[in-house]
Amino acid sequence: MGGVSVELMVWDEPTPITRDQARAVYLSVRKSRPMTGAVPEVAKELPGLVTVFPRHVLVSMDLESMDEISGQVFAVARAHGMVCYDPQRDLVHNVAPLGIYEGMQLHTGDGMIVHDPDLGLVHDVLGTLSAQNPFAALVVFGRHFLQVSPLDGGYEVEYKEGTMVRAVLADLADVRRACHEYATGDRAFLSRHAWS
Repeated sequence: MGGVSVELMVWDEPTPITRDQARAVYLSVRKSRPMTGAVPEVAKELPGLVTVFPRHVLVSMDLESMDEISGQVFAVARAHGMVCYDPQRDLVHNVAPLGIYEGMQLHTGDGMIVHDPDLGLVHDVLGTLSAQNPFAALVVFGRHFLQVSPLDGGYEVEYKEGTMVRAVLADLADVRRACHEYATGDRAFLSRHAWS
């Protein structure tokens, strides 16, 4: 596998953790020595180049296969109830809390697709919107979606459930609140903002 340059780390964590906590664990584990011998069950299911540390599994992949392999790693981690840390994006995927829509997807402009994203991940992803990551969308296929894109001095928010409506929000906190409400089935964001 040429040019291995992208990593994800998977491990068991009893409660949701912050990005700062996940980053600290990742950096600490990266300084330790990999294990030899028995491989944990989760490591056998992970794609990419797998390195096993005590209680942690590191998955390495090349940039070309990053989007596809990352999606598989996120799914395996979730199926095993494990945390997944993405040091490239500085994002942590926790097992919970989730929104109410089973099968909801988070899509980002930098190529990440996450099935059933935790609400903390959605919150953190919205803070990464930029020219390199020009949108974030929460999608419940066949029903509705909410998409956010950065604008000069604010954010364009598009909501579609039947017809598409748009609003411009000035503040990231308002965007995060609207996305949280959307993911949890609360439609208060529709009456709180001016849509066209």
